[in-house]
Amino acid sequence: MVIFTVVLGIAFPLVVTGIAQVAFSDKANGSLVTKDGKVVGSSMLAQSFTTKDGTPIRKYFQERPSAANYDPSYSTGSNLGPTNPKLIAMVAKRAKAYRTLNGLSNNVKVPVDAVTASGSGLDPDISVANARLQAARVADARGLDTATVMKLVDDHTDERPLGIIGEKTVNVLDLNLALDRLAS
Repeated sequence: MVIFTVVLGIAFPLVVTGIAQVAFSDKANGSLVTKDGKVVGSSMLAQSFTTKDGTPIRKYFQERPSAANYDPSYSTGSNLGPTNPKLIAMVAKRAKAYRTLNGLSNNVKVPVDAVTASGSGLDPDISVANARLQAARVADARGLDTATVMKLVDDHTDERPLGIIGEKTVNVLDLNLALDRLAS
């Protein structure tokens, strides 16, 4: 028991941690993103781009809704099924707010990731369609040409993992930091 405790409880975790620090130090340390020497977030976790009262900041692209309120210590989904009346009402409310925020007409289809939380509630990426629908608002709020913002979206679009899994995505924190660099 003592030997297995030492080998599996102490030695093995230390070896794995050492390998991770050498081979994947960025990921092993949380994929932290810095701006001007200060940590501003993680490229692996969503964060809110809103004012203290929850109003979306117009000059920033907005993340997916979060069932965890963007708290990384509380990763969770809503656990509401697709026919749950509460989810249906929540999605309708979010779609209306998304259209209002982005100046879209009622007949514009809203991407599903703009109105539903991910399974973890902390997904840092949005769909390319979601980013493109937000681009005009962000460009207007920053006094930029929409084509310039669309180019940034294209430049920050990540390919499908392994070329076949899922869809292309845009990391919102990386995109918003690129917009801030452009402004400065």
